[in-house]
Amino acid sequence: MTAAPANPSSPAFDAARALQLARETFDIEARALLGLKTRQGEGFGRACEAMLACRGRVVVMGMGKSGHVGRKIAATLASTGTPAFFVHPGEASHGDLGMVAGGDVVLAISNSGESDELAAILPAMKRLGVILVAMTGRSDSTLARHAHITLDSAVDQEACPFNLAPTASTTAQMALGDALAVALLDARGFREEDFARSHPGGSLGRKLFMHVRDLMRSGADVPRVGPDAAFTDMLREMTGKGLGFTAIADRQGRVLGIFTDGDLRRLIERGERGTDLRALRAADVMHPSPKLVSADALAVDAAEVMEQQRITSVLVVDASGRLAGALNSNDLMRAKVI
Repeated sequence: MTAAPANPSSPAFDAARALQLARETFDIEARALLGLKTRQGEGFGRACEAMLACRGRVVVMGMGKSGHVGRKIAATLASTGTPAFFVHPGEASHGDLGMVAGGDVVLAISNSGESDELAAILPAMKRLGVILVAMTGRSDSTLARHAHITLDSAVDQEACPFNLAPTASTTAQMALGDALAVALLDARGFREEDFARSHPGGSLGRKLFMHVRDLMRSGADVPRVGPDAAFTDMLREMTGKGLGFTAIADRQGRVLGIFTDGDLRRLIERGERGTDLRALRAADVMHPSPKLVSADALAVDAAEVMEQQRITSVLVVDASGRLAGALNSNDLMRAKVI
């Protein structure tokens, strides 16, 4: 692949200057966050109370970079127990304002507080009877004057060398949105279980909501023989089901023992000369009182049992203690529980 020709008008890259600017950016944005901390007061508490008492949804709005931040804030609120969504102010003027209803709380984000698209819909939102919370860097702005509650997101300077590109200001907005979400989830008594319900596809959701019964092999897929089964029939059952073991259970389904590939290997290694394995029965060679897990147990708890016992498979029983299924480490890995 041919390298692109260098642009003769471009200055040579200065790695040392790039690193210096990176460090200055971190310093400026860190100062912006510390300044944000000192400026929050009564308005923050009132905003949280309004969102907690909201009968509808928290509707987040913002233009440009503030809009990108607003989408993230709405997503964070929604995933931590506060129903929320984002509406683009420009689209709101052309029909999307119908997504906003009386009883909603609107969180409008604008660093300048003079966004034309937001200003255009302020009268309409007032007629809807929503509670307007402004997140702005100017307390004397049009947005702040129309708001019921104002959150101060002002910063002394942007990290941009020209003090133009939204950098420190968007960092402050993001942090203020996170602060709202954290305060609200605490006030709601939001727990790990609640978080998992809104993240069923995530690792926490799998850990807290996936049960053994959701993953176990059941019915004809479970290798099983009676205690009087011939040794060869037991091996045939193990091979046919492909799990590397078989359960030994009585006619009522009570588990009597288990026989694994490892048991077979150890049996052969210690076998006496002349012993005919074919003459043995399942009850003669099974490992009695195997480790069992309940079908109602969490899959992550079954994984912990298997890890502690240093086994790769476990038998599953129902509420009455009868054989209900089988679970191995491959089942857990496919479900991303481990």
